[in-house]
Amino acid sequence: MTSAWVYQSNRFFTNEEAVLIQEKLTDFAAGWKVHGEPLSAQAVVKDNLFIVLSVDEQLAAASGCSIDSSVRFLKSLEEEFNIQLFDRMNVAYKKNDQLLLATRDEFEDLVKTGAIEATTFVFDNTITSLDALRDKWEIPFAESWHKRVFG
Repeated sequence: MTSAWVYQSNRFFTNEEAVLIQEKLTDFAAGWKVHGEPLSAQAVVKDNLFIVLSVDEQLAAASGCSIDSSVRFLKSLEEEFNIQLFDRMNVAYKKNDQLLLATRDEFEDLVKTGAIEATTFVFDNTITSLDALRDKWEIPFAESWHKRVFG
């Protein structure tokens, strides 16, 4: 299994920022270790909004110290690029094939006014594997945890 962690920014990266962040992510993934041993890791920017870290656990699993190092690295990106990656109060969704971002309060208002419909796609950043990233990350509002919270 390949574990995955999704971090959503509080704003979209510029194209230039996305390139710089991707370079830093690539370097981090190449040097990411667990107990001194390299991890088989990938780190990518998606849609100029998300950062996805993944580790092939068949070779070695990320554990406390390696996860701590990833958090420290991501916090350094937050400072350098003036972004927030650990604020879970932002919701990404798609409307007319456009990726949009709303605060929790804004999203709640969009649900109340009917702007978010059952078929509106939302992003479930709580997924924990690459398989889930492919199959369950971008799902209709009606099938998401967002529906239980905001619906």
